[in-house]
Amino acid sequence: MPSRAASYTALSEKEFIERANARLEEVYGPRRDEIMRRLMTLLVHQQSAIDGLPRPTWSERDQILITYGDTIIDGERPPLEVLDDFLATRLNGTFSGLHILPFFPWSSDDGFSVIHYREVNPKLGDWQDVRRLASRVDLMVDLVINHVSRDSLWFTDYLSGTQPGRDYFIEMDPETDLSMVTRPRNSPLLVPVSTRRGTRYLWATFSEDQIDLNFANPDVLIEFIGIMLFYVQQGARTIRLDAVTYLWKEVGTSCVHLPQTHAIVRLLRAILDFVAPGTLLITETNVPHHENMSYFGLERLGPKTPSLENQPSDNQSPEQGSEAQADARPDEAHMIYQFTLPPLLVHTLTSGDASVLSDWARSLPQLPPGCTYFNFTASHDGIGVRALEGLLPPHELEILLELMHRFGGYVSMKTNSDGSDSPYEINITYYDAMKGTRRGADAWQVERFLCSQNLMLALQGIPGVYFHTLTATLNDHGGVERSGKLRSINRRRWPKEELDELIDSRSTPTREAFTSLKRRLNIRANEPCFHPEAAQRVLDTPPGIFAIERGPLENGRRLLAIYNISDKRQPLEIDELDDGEWYDVLKDGKRWSPHPDERDILRPYRSLWLVQP
Repeated sequence: MPSRAASYTALSEKEFIERANARLEEVYGPRRDEIMRRLMTLLVHQQSAIDGLPRPTWSERDQILITYGDTIIDGERPPLEVLDDFLATRLNGTFSGLHILPFFPWSSDDGFSVIHYREVNPKLGDWQDVRRLASRVDLMVDLVINHVSRDSLWFTDYLSGTQPGRDYFIEMDPETDLSMVTRPRNSPLLVPVSTRRGTRYLWATFSEDQIDLNFANPDVLIEFIGIMLFYVQQGARTIRLDAVTYLWKEVGTSCVHLPQTHAIVRLLRAILDFVAPGTLLITETNVPHHENMSYFGLERLGPKTPSLENQPSDNQSPEQGSEAQADARPDEAHMIYQFTLPPLLVHTLTSGDASVLSDWARSLPQLPPGCTYFNFTASHDGIGVRALEGLLPPHELEILLELMHRFGGYVSMKTNSDGSDSPYEINITYYDAMKGTRRGADAWQVERFLCSQNLMLALQGIPGVYFHTLTATLNDHGGVERSGKLRSINRRRWPKEELDELIDSRSTPTREAFTSLKRRLNIRANEPCFHPEAAQRVLDTPPGIFAIERGPLENGRRLLAIYNISDKRQPLEIDELDDGEWYDVLKDGKRWSPHPDERDILRPYRSLWLVQP
């Protein structure tokens, strides 16, 4: 396991009881004491099976690979065993962590419609395979908490009117006015279901096969707490709360980010800090950036903490704002997804203009203590565009969407409260999203793609790399045709023999991406300026350049990450470069100086990681 700078301090029993009581009061009111007794009974029963020693936090060595359990198949061994072998032979030491997307029995949505939460899909392997992977790297596991498959036993109970599932779902009169509900899909919100009591209409945020759970019933909450702790027992280091935005429903509201939702996230955090300190909580909330930030718990940090609008920028000195945040102790998510980054990087590298990216990066508030971003460019989902709201004008978004169509992608829509549809995400592989610029496809695809990844790796936070980014996978239109799902375009299953051949062959995009990204990841893991808590400052540059400073550290070491995000040579008009000698860590630490024939010029899509020890 990678070394880290510090360890979390466990909550004492007294502290935990105080926090848990407060959260249960927020959610369930007068039923608090009864639910608290049940919770403590559960924790006493589960605690003995969990190593409760405080675990380390994070460092520059933390880098996470995101993958399905069967992204690589060989037709003989269980896919989780194949994945373990690939990590050991191809990526040994490159990644500190592994996010295996839902590996449970499922009925749809490639795993996110879970049938059994405590079982491993036998087509992938078993819990022994999962525990073996957890012994190699820090394991991130999905808690698919908002909904369940209609093939689950809970749903069978509901249909027959028996416990426990009878009261696990949300019945709604179809005449109820639900126009205020925010939807991530354009499918019907209420699904008709035939039961022994006649036809009932159930809440289904995502699809008719993914039936939302009723957290107004505390039995559901207690059940999911037990499931979460079971995953910790199996070796999970990070719990990912899938689609948690939509957890609590209340007619007459948008049903997103409700106070009860935040209270439940804070309760889950308190449980982990008490029973398994150092186990991390990450919220998956694909929403505009200022909404996403709320899952750090920023608006509840007390009067000494500035609001989001008034928090100091990372361009300010450490002294500015530090007093205001001295007593801030966020108690919600440790990490949030940086959902703005994937679409904003596509816009930046296809337009050749870093102005919006630079302005956005400057606007990021100072991270609260014990919190960080999860940076990524691609995932099993599409490239969400809601995070661009307020950043790009509508005509710029239209240009981006049209360009992604030209590069072989699709656009998924969502339903708005007025009944209209609007873009929700782009479905395309990140490699093909970098096929060209607004002028069309060109010969710079590999360089542009690698520039996007180099830029992501340097940003403050912990990077996550989707497997198909690592392999520069092309759009899988055949997968879309077979599944009928647009997201299948970026969910290809690699036959191991084919993947090995592409990695080992000369002059393939897969080989170039794999070897280049692996090298940069290994360099990054050994550079202390990339510690998640190292300061970040956006530098003043021309539109064709994006540049940040990381550090300085206590020993004075600092790093400049500089990128030409265009297909034109760009002048290096950066004042910081005149400040002493710099060494290029991407060139084995050699002293850096501009090429004699190209003085102060950066070639298209070139990246520099310059350090000043």
